[in-house]
Amino acid sequence: MTTPSPLLQVRDLRVDVGERNVLKSVSLDVAPGALVVLMGANGSGKSTLGLTLAGHPNYRVASGQAQFGGQDLLAMNAHERARAGLFVSFQAPPDIPGVKNNLFIRSALNAVREARGQEPLDAFDFLASAREAAQQLGLPDAMLGRPVNEGFSGGERKRNELLQLALLRPRLAVLDEIDSGMDVDGVRAVVRLVQNLRAQGTAFVVVSHYLQLIESLDPDAVLRLDQGCIAESGDLELARGIARTGFARAAEAVEA
Repeated sequence: MTTPSPLLQVRDLRVDVGERNVLKSVSLDVAPGALVVLMGANGSGKSTLGLTLAGHPNYRVASGQAQFGGQDLLAMNAHERARAGLFVSFQAPPDIPGVKNNLFIRSALNAVREARGQEPLDAFDFLASAREAAQQLGLPDAMLGRPVNEGFSGGERKRNELLQLALLRPRLAVLDEIDSGMDVDGVRAVVRLVQNLRAQGTAFVVVSHYLQLIESLDPDAVLRLDQGCIAESGDLELARGIARTGFARAAEAVEA
């Protein structure tokens, strides 16, 4: 049985933010439909990795490579990466005043559909699918007609990210602490949606410190990021060990 080629392949990625080097050397592979959990202490570079892959202009790639679906990801503009099927959630989703949520998501969805060679959705068909997805995620219909994230609670902002994920159905989703600010029902909604999309072939890189969520997601691999490098790789036992001893003890154990 042949092993499928990685959907995402990162090699020796070094990233600077301003004058500071944040990622020193990161290498990882993510296969189609796989789920990789990324753990690490605050400031270890987890969010930097996601935003770099997304093409954020403040994150400068000093060296290294990143291939996505066989294409040079780093050569693409941010919107080209999204059209190719890369989705990156924000750790703290921002407001977009004056832009209605339903218009924002429909515009993004139709741009992705165009890249896939599919017909655009009109407002009627989009609203029908958006309302159904919002209901499954516990997001009131009224949120669709409000400006993006304006006046939303922390949990509502994260559910709104999940709504975008559910409708866009990307090839790879990087979820940066998607459970932060979520109640119990919200965390269950995360697990259901991730399981559903994985069954359809979506791959995930999930940044989280919440062991119960990690165990529910049943990852293929768990990676610990430390000082801009992948310090350890393993399975659920690595996540459980970090939950028991903390990141500092985990680093000491590796050094020993």
